[in-house]
Amino acid sequence: MTGIKYAWDAVGGDPALGSRVSDGVRRDVLEARLPVRELARACVGACALAAAELGARRAGLAEVPEVRVDDGAVAAAFHSERLLQVDGRAPVAFAPLSRFWRTADGWVRTHANYPHHRARLLGALGLPAEASVDDVAARLAGLPALDVEQTVFGAGGLAVALRTPEEWAAHEQAAEVAARPLVERERLDSPHARVLPALDAAATPLLPAAGLRVLDLTRVLAGPVATRTLALLGADVLRVDAPQLPELADQHADTGFGKRSATLDLTADRDTFEELLASADVVVTGYRPGALDRFGLSPRALAERRPGLVVAQVSAWGAYGPWGGRRGFDSLVQVATGIALTEGAAGQPGALPAQALDHGTGYLLAAAVLRAVTEQSYDGGSRLVRLALARTARWLTDGIRPDRATDGLAYEGPDAWLAETDSPLGRLRHALPPLSFTGGPADWARPPVPWGSDPAAWR
Repeated sequence: MTGIKYAWDAVGGDPALGSRVSDGVRRDVLEARLPVRELARACVGACALAAAELGARRAGLAEVPEVRVDDGAVAAAFHSERLLQVDGRAPVAFAPLSRFWRTADGWVRTHANYPHHRARLLGALGLPAEASVDDVAARLAGLPALDVEQTVFGAGGLAVALRTPEEWAAHEQAAEVAARPLVERERLDSPHARVLPALDAAATPLLPAAGLRVLDLTRVLAGPVATRTLALLGADVLRVDAPQLPELADQHADTGFGKRSATLDLTADRDTFEELLASADVVVTGYRPGALDRFGLSPRALAERRPGLVVAQVSAWGAYGPWGGRRGFDSLVQVATGIALTEGAAGQPGALPAQALDHGTGYLLAAAVLRAVTEQSYDGGSRLVRLALARTARWLTDGIRPDRATDGLAYEGPDAWLAETDSPLGRLRHALPPLSFTGGPADWARPPVPWGSDPAAWR
């Protein structure tokens, strides 16, 4: 089964619609030892097909619009956070303490882009807040990698020991991940009809998600990519963050296209949240599993209060197993699952050419939401869709067939898939969306806005 067919099957798509997708294969795109290009193409293709299917359903079209997946557009989109410029300034990427470190017996990778994660890392290592890279390197050089992993995790920080693919395969969490489908799909209750307004078949562009209200409770990077995609397709996406946890500025700019941004204290402003939920069609969460449950935001609790809801969840390690409650990011999943070792060289760990687990999972999550809405239009019911970066990593390492094409179109860089737009944040250069189907949108209807600048209310 090819990558797109597998991804389409994973979100519950009709196999007969696979013929509506055509590939624009390009050489020298997302080059890696692992089939990153094929994974990226598959995730975007499945998402575009899900959008085209829903658009056809709502507009009463006789057939689903044709989908075109161009490797160049996909590659640019998978590098969106690196290609972004604000008033000509390059983005801030990883913080100094987010990197690989040598330990007494191997390697460990840390993630400390957020101030609270940096503080927890340094606290776990017994270092002062002003500690330098050299200070951390000296401390880690004398510690076993697995000890660092456990100590930092115990302090609420993020550090993962480098594992071989074989070591990860023998890990209990890997077994739990392998036992799950790429996309977990579940009906949460008895049918509740969803009747979406019909779309004008002649309207340009065709916006399959028009009229959907999406409550975005996500942070870097897969979840925001999914909701950014739903915003492209016409959904009213309201991102809601805790006021004490501001998003990284460049990350917010990159993933904020098409959305509004509000802050809300889920304890102090609970009535406001319930008002938002009462009119929401989709809730997307990207916090570690269980983190929002104490606020009554588990999937079943949400569906009980808002029948007919689609709940979409994404996490690093999955909502199960011994690591089910752990925080994580794409870079750390690569390290744990053996990807960093596979992509390394000369005794040094490496990385994928893009945050492919994040981006790929984000597009799959958006595809799963769109397919859930399509299914609801036939037989109703609240739905849960759930994905994990570690499960996407398993697909990349063990499940997707590389095409190793050598006769594709030439790739001359991302410029053909970049655009510039004015925004409240400044003049933005950004990657265009990679979804392409006949009659679909070519860009977002609105640029990103400053973090927390909108009221916590639907339009």
